[in-house]
Amino acid sequence: MEGKTVAGRIHDLDEGLTSAGRKAARGLLGNYPMLGLAPVAEFAAGAGVSAATIVRFVAQLGFKSYPDFQRALREELEQRSKSPLQRGAMLSTEPGEAPFLATFLAQSAQRLEETVALISPGEFETVCRRLSETKRNCYLAGGRFTDFLAGYLEAHLRLVRPGIRRLDGRPATSADQLIDVKPGDLAILFDVRRYDPAMLDVAQTLSQRKAHIVLITDEWLSPIARHARYCLPCSTQTGRTWDANAAILGVVEAIIARVTELSWETASERIGALEGE
Repeated sequence: MEGKTVAGRIHDLDEGLTSAGRKAARGLLGNYPMLGLAPVAEFAAGAGVSAATIVRFVAQLGFKSYPDFQRALREELEQRSKSPLQRGAMLSTEPGEAPFLATFLAQSAQRLEETVALISPGEFETVCRRLSETKRNCYLAGGRFTDFLAGYLEAHLRLVRPGIRRLDGRPATSADQLIDVKPGDLAILFDVRRYDPAMLDVAQTLSQRKAHIVLITDEWLSPIARHARYCLPCSTQTGRTWDANAAILGVVEAIIARVTELSWETASERIGALEGE
């Protein structure tokens, strides 16, 4: 679990946690990460479990001690809240360095490899299989820097299966569209740091309507993770002013490819009808 956020570790361990451990996890994710920065007794009271349960929970997450756990949360909080100016430009001025484009694209390839390590293969397959089922509608939405990814996925999924709906970014319009969400519908939400409060509001409404949320996010996990049934974290950090979404796009294209394979009988008919074949 090295390199993963605390929320990411919880997500990986969900099935392996005891009932008390899952209660501690829900408490933390419901007030993430602030509850985990409180003393053990306060964390326990907030989650409705014993202090001993919290200590065992932290150990199961792979931390040697409660202070180590809190240190990880503080570092994560600092990374999540950094603005582009705080990240810096990381100017390349050394003579003899490799050309910028070659270096940047090599780092992009590395982030793709890191993303493979972050995402559970079983979780990815489950998401794709859920998407290939046409009995339920699928809603998509993204934030300021990720809405284009929702649009890209929507454009392809519309060719593959019926029931694909894009949520408008305007709060009032989204509210109207969310009225139609039914229990068991799928919702794919994109959100990266600095996280979009409007997207969290959408996620809360979807959760209340018992939709199954798929969160596609960065390595620090959007606050939407507390509402998500499935989570696909991607490596986005560049060490420069701007994070990069290439790995997220790679995951989106992998979803498109896999869902097309799984739904080929329906997909081939739809694509043929649209292409006039």
